Amino acid sequence: MGSVRKASAWLGLVDDNDDERYYDDDYSEGTDAGDAWVTDPRVKVASDTAEEKGRRIGTVTPDSFRDARAVGELFREGVPVIMNLTAMEAADAKRVVDFAAGLVFGLRGSIDRVSNRVFLLSPADTEIISGEPTGHRTDGFFNQS
Repeated sequence: MGSVRKASAWLGLVDDNDDERYYDDDYSEGTDAGDAWVTDPRVKVASDTAEEKGRRIGTVTPDSFRDARAVGELFREGVPVIMNLTAMEAADAKRVVDFAAGLVFGLRGSIDRVSNRVFLLSPADTEIISGEPTGHRTDGFFNQS
């Protein structure tokens, strides 16, 4: 394959048909279809540690109102939830926001708008720190003058 063709394939302008020459039939040999992918063990350790210390944040992007249950289950466990409603119809998004507002009220949490149709649901024991600038720094960090 020429360099122009490779560049075009990399950019997605043409189909890359050279994938077949790299295919190895022996790759799937000895694996069971029921086996799950095994990742680096440090990933599991990090997720277990985060769960133990309460340092988890859930992100949910519901497609319909039926997916609001995932938001509720995470929030009941005390996990802050970022709820992205950009993929939903406006009427369903309003219903999910109403559901989340009731959930937050019932569990004494808070709800903050992050951006258009993106909300942060925080449990009662979570403090939200605003990223507002506190004025000009005097230590010269990023000082352009």
